[in-house]
Amino acid sequence: MRAVHQPELDIHEIASKADVYNITTPAKIIEDGLKAGIELIYYLVADGYRIKTALFNLWMRIPGEYDGTETHLPQGIFPEPRLRPSGEFCNYLREKVKAQIIGKDDAEGYIAKAIDEATGLVDEVMTVGNVLTIHGYGLKIEHDSKHGGQSGVYFKPPNAIPIKASIIPVNEPRTLKVIVPAGLAANTPYTLYVITQGAVKGSSHLLKELRQSISEFTLKVAV
Repeated sequence: MRAVHQPELDIHEIASKADVYNITTPAKIIEDGLKAGIELIYYLVADGYRIKTALFNLWMRIPGEYDGTETHLPQGIFPEPRLRPSGEFCNYLREKVKAQIIGKDDAEGYIAKAIDEATGLVDEVMTVGNVLTIHGYGLKIEHDSKHGGQSGVYFKPPNAIPIKASIIPVNEPRTLKVIVPAGLAANTPYTLYVITQGAVKGSSHLLKELRQSISEFTLKVAV
């Protein structure tokens, strides 16, 4: 089950919602404060501080094992962020949010999230040449001889031709692992398209025509 109302908001849009939720601080002050706070958190986490807020806890982890004689990280190893919702925020959701089930979503497949295995980031970036793991349902790429060239995983930029992933190491109804193809432009948001002839419920027969699942989020190339 998933929440239906999940539009993406940037800092400006978050600040603009202040009046809706009866927050009297001007939106411009909220926006400037959020930007400054995030920039400060960047510096503090990079310096090794653990950040605890009412919304999340954030800290840096150094992956690997060391014997104490090292002077730098091994090649290809980088610090990793660890982000966890705060207990206060979890309690707020538990106490304040009442979920109402209004019916069944009959969408033909669903892309729930995409994890960039190189960075660990979810629904944010993808690393060219590395694995992107896509979770959801009704995702398995299947086709007959007529539709073989059309099915697959596509990265669609705004108002441009989508780029198809040529390598899919894992192809399962709830999980796809694809190698992010070359040719993706930096600073461009890409929408994921999964096009398949397989049935959503995973039955053995193929549909007569292709169907597609489209991500509600966009990804940019990791830099």
